Amino acid sequence: MARNKVRQLASTRWDLTALLNAANPKDEPTQRHLWLIHLVQWLRIPGPEATQAVPEPDAGTTATPWPVRRLRHLLNVLDRHPDHRQRVGELLHVSLAELDATGLLADFGFASRTSFMSELSERLRLKFLPGTPQTHDLGELFLLLLQDEEDALWVEAIDEATLARLVALCVPDAKAMPWKDAMVESIQLLASQLRASGLSSAMRQRMARELLVDRPFHQVVQAAEALRSSHLDGEAGGPALLQQAQYLRAVLGACRAAAASVSGHLDEHGISVDVVFQVDRIRARASRIERLLNCLVSPHPLMEMRALVARLVRAGVERRGVRALFKRHYALLARKVTERSAETGEHYITRDMAGYKTMLGQAMGGGALIGFTTLIKFGITALGLSLFWTGFWAGFNYALSFVLIYLLHGTVATKQPAMTAPSMAAKLENVSASDAAVESFVDEVTHLIRTQTAGILGNVIAVAPVALALQLATLPLLGHPLVGVDSAHHTLAHLTLWGPTLLYAAFTGVLLFGASLIAGWTENWFVLHRLDSAIAWNPRFTRLLGAQRAQHWARWWRDHISSLAANVSLGFMLGLVPVFASFFGLPLEVRHVTLSTGQIAVAAGALGWEVVHEPTFWWCVAAIPLTGALNVAVSFALAFRVALASRSLRNVDRGRIYKALRQRLWRAPRSFVWPINRRPWGPP
Repeated sequence: MARNKVRQLASTRWDLTALLNAANPKDEPTQRHLWLIHLVQWLRIPGPEATQAVPEPDAGTTATPWPVRRLRHLLNVLDRHPDHRQRVGELLHVSLAELDATGLLADFGFASRTSFMSELSERLRLKFLPGTPQTHDLGELFLLLLQDEEDALWVEAIDEATLARLVALCVPDAKAMPWKDAMVESIQLLASQLRASGLSSAMRQRMARELLVDRPFHQVVQAAEALRSSHLDGEAGGPALLQQAQYLRAVLGACRAAAASVSGHLDEHGISVDVVFQVDRIRARASRIERLLNCLVSPHPLMEMRALVARLVRAGVERRGVRALFKRHYALLARKVTERSAETGEHYITRDMAGYKTMLGQAMGGGALIGFTTLIKFGITALGLSLFWTGFWAGFNYALSFVLIYLLHGTVATKQPAMTAPSMAAKLENVSASDAAVESFVDEVTHLIRTQTAGILGNVIAVAPVALALQLATLPLLGHPLVGVDSAHHTLAHLTLWGPTLLYAAFTGVLLFGASLIAGWTENWFVLHRLDSAIAWNPRFTRLLGAQRAQHWARWWRDHISSLAANVSLGFMLGLVPVFASFFGLPLEVRHVTLSTGQIAVAAGALGWEVVHEPTFWWCVAAIPLTGALNVAVSFALAFRVALASRSLRNVDRGRIYKALRQRLWRAPRSFVWPINRRPWGPP
């Protein structure tokens, strides 16, 4: 019997007469819920009924959505057919009376758990698993009835007269306003949940203490209880109810202010996604209470109810949005990560001749050390270890070398772009305000490109002779070069421009960008968990290191944790990512400009002077500048994009920036590669 009923509804859902004939208030709840779903589906589909003569209160202003026109047509048909009206009205009344309204008013659109990952799994479930009309929760049924943004738009377009007719159909005695009891109950539930979130340990420790003196999260439950008492004792819209509603609004404002103060603590002490998630929950619940209060005390409650339903529809859409969850809760984390990278990136931008020379010297020092790294990498490969262990020890070799270069104040130029991009994005915040801000940004771009040129040039100039010298130095010791002729030919064949070298160089740029993200995230984690304070004051550390030395190490780790994380993560990614890619059949390799230059120099040392007569050697040499350019461009572009997104700068006037860059390149091209003391590109 139930299956026949479902088939009947499915086959007649687009025919109004058949749909009305199928309405039976004595059906079991699931069948009634299915009828409601088909009714809303019928409202969405344009049909000839909606083009009949229907009063248009808003004609001449905006086009009335089809669902609103069909709703008016439905109400007109029901007015002309009392039997249908009685059965449909009774079905609506019985269904709404049996459903738990607080599931919609107090719970719908909110996360049932307190952690970000739990909410993510819940949203994935809602997005990919179907819902069921076999429910007593009005919120679950609501999610099946109104599912997308278009539903919110046509709900907002319902005029007050049509809405009054619809409410009269659902509620026999509209003056009794039975929905207000559910609203008051929902306000109490929301207030209790608000208090639980606000008084959680993570929130209490991060909110400004002066904003908690009046105990707003305790008061919100008391205010909600007082509102309920006024609702039960007085008449609707009475002065006592209005007074209690005003008091509750004031308490909600204090709760929101206390929750907002968490942002200042996060800016200073690190970002926690779960804490940001809790702050959003407090704001959302306070906003829902405000909307319910509007429905309770407004002289025009139907319009407030319409706004509430539209907002509930949007809440349902947001509840299923995985992308929106990541965008909102990781935007603040991305900003903090990029800000911490920006602090480091400022040290990598030179703005005068003295800084240029310093960067060139630091890059040459880094290149010289990478010459040793290159020979060790060949030695690891010669051991014939398994693929994983070859990648692991190669990554360990790179990581150790990069850390040593950092500690000796050297520079690996390709790590700079991903770290400098956030500091560049910071310069864009005032670009729309004036041409001077655009000019300042172009100055920074010029400084950055010039610094990159010095860094890569210094690395390449130093790594080639050092690697070649080390290769030749093994001849008197071993009687043969460390890297043989076969390995040299194999190296040149892999590094030539006539191959996937440029693709691998771009992929290496992605790894460079990933290292910068890991660096920012690690520093944020370090600060969030107050590890610097633990090192400085923990009794075990002070007993082991001594008070003064503990303080010193705390400062040292706070200052260097980001750079150490970047160097270690980059080294291991260069060694292990190609290995893991090969497990999945992806032929990915790394092409780091400094390491590649060192490998070419070692191969040239093995082949001797005859190598200059081989075209493959020169194609490898030709690939060096392009490899460096792709390493830099890809890592910078990715980091710059994330920095822009974290600062909500997608609408920047890019045309003005591009024009200013072209003008600078035309008027002063030398400024991009060599520092100059005057500005020939400035205004006359």
